[in-house]
Amino acid sequence: MSDKPQTVSGEPILRTQGLTKRFGGLVAVSDVSLDLHVGEVHVVIGPNGAGKTTLTNLLSGDLPPTSGRVMFGGRDIAGSSADQISRMGIGRSYQKTNIFLPFTVFENARLAAQSRTPHALKVFSRAADFAEINRRADAALEAAGLTHRAQRVAATLSHGEQRQLEIAMCLATQPRVLLLDEPLAGMGPHESQRMVELIKSLTADHAIMLIEHDMDAVFALAHRLTVMVNGEVLESGTPAEVRSSPAVQLAYLGGEELLHD
Repeated sequence: MSDKPQTVSGEPILRTQGLTKRFGGLVAVSDVSLDLHVGEVHVVIGPNGAGKTTLTNLLSGDLPPTSGRVMFGGRDIAGSSADQISRMGIGRSYQKTNIFLPFTVFENARLAAQSRTPHALKVFSRAADFAEINRRADAALEAAGLTHRAQRVAATLSHGEQRQLEIAMCLATQPRVLLLDEPLAGMGPHESQRMVELIKSLTADHAIMLIEHDMDAVFALAHRLTVMVNGEVLESGTPAEVRSSPAVQLAYLGGEELLHD
């Protein structure tokens, strides 16, 4: 039987309730509740130090919460390890690109796909297992727009293509939820637009939580928008609701409008 939770139609695939993380006397994330739905991009924004990456680490299992719940497909996964959560169907990218630079693009994707097979560490595996692994690696590269780069060494890719490869590696593990931490960081306009289109293409089959500072990308992608300040949720709603919030304008942008039409 698969250990991936099943989604109830219309219900969020992932929900946090009162999620809190303390480091001694510092509260990095305080009582955060949010929902992620398949077919939606939920963007989390806020100034540096707002707790956005810590929140991502709590959802991915890189950090255990101090308190609160993380419900994935109706099951509380708070405190599960990063490996367990990844196998359940939650994939993530990091602020710093996390790929195997000496390997080819295809080898990176194949390693990610192989990590999800029950015989991943066995030397003598069935030929059919390798065929399925290769198929998933190819599919992930196609979805990420990297088929034409499959035999290139990862170190020779552009910065934007390396970020695409990291997403392809996530896709090779067959996640239902994608946690993307600043995937557009360091990109020029052309690469940024390509990443925006990639994320849009993944939305139909995934629930996506995106942390991003590029406001043009935020409003091009967001179905739901949450603003964090000092570890707390300041405002959450549709982009139009958040954009017009006086509290957001004051705390996040010094009283200026979030984005001019």
